Amino acid sequence: MENPQKDTFFRKYKRLLKEEGFFGAISNTVFRSKVWESVFRHGFSDTPKNRTLKVISNVFLHLHPAKVKRHAPQFKFTWCMGGISFFLFLTLTVTGILLMFYYRPTVHDAYWDIKDLEYQVPFGALLRNLHRWAAHLMIITVWLHMFRVFATGSYKPPREFNWCVGVVLLVVTLLLSFTGYLLTWDQLGFWAVTVGTNMARSTPLLGHEGPFGEQLGMTAHNDIRFALLGGSLVGGNALLRAYVWHCIGLPLIISVFMMVHFWRIRKDGGISGPL
Repeated sequence: MENPQKDTFFRKYKRLLKEEGFFGAISNTVFRSKVWESVFRHGFSDTPKNRTLKVISNVFLHLHPAKVKRHAPQFKFTWCMGGISFFLFLTLTVTGILLMFYYRPTVHDAYWDIKDLEYQVPFGALLRNLHRWAAHLMIITVWLHMFRVFATGSYKPPREFNWCVGVVLLVVTLLLSFTGYLLTWDQLGFWAVTVGTNMARSTPLLGHEGPFGEQLGMTAHNDIRFALLGGSLVGGNALLRAYVWHCIGLPLIISVFMMVHFWRIRKDGGISGPL
């Protein structure tokens, strides 16, 4: 006994073949299927309403405004520093994941893994330099982005909260760069982290040499410096902690704050206009 539903499907497909040809029938069958419509809920019609619906219903795009003002894409006003900073962050994420395949965060292996990456791994030097220079450029572009926002008064109401979020993103960006310094386990990284963590001893409340630290019971063996290094000296514990913060902790924190940052731009009416 023939299945009438199956017969209807083949008849419909034959009709599509006659009317639209082979590729047209395939396109019609795929793009109008229940599976496709469950994933992409809006068609390809280029209308203002459809473009707005596509942005609002997408998990990534809805963080951004559905519409932007005419001045928003202008390079002479925004300098594109925010978008370039985000692009550099994506570059750092991809190259960082690839670098993790060739790196071991131990005192005996870290430095030699970097040397192997430079001289033994195919395109390893290119990969490392992409990560390194993208990190330097991200710090520069984030600073320029903050300067542009300040110079154009974009931190003023109703955007004062997003300015605070941006300050947090700047601090986390600097911490990412600082923790990455130690991972090469060379003289530059070793002494940079030594000097940087020695400064933490003077942190108010949390450092044993800082204001009110002694009153709160802080010593060289329980203050913020000890927590950062996992000990009293820059050694294997410090290297491991820097690796975990650099590869997991800080990227998660900066990702969350970036999503809030993008979302607040949308809620605050898009990118601010010229003064």
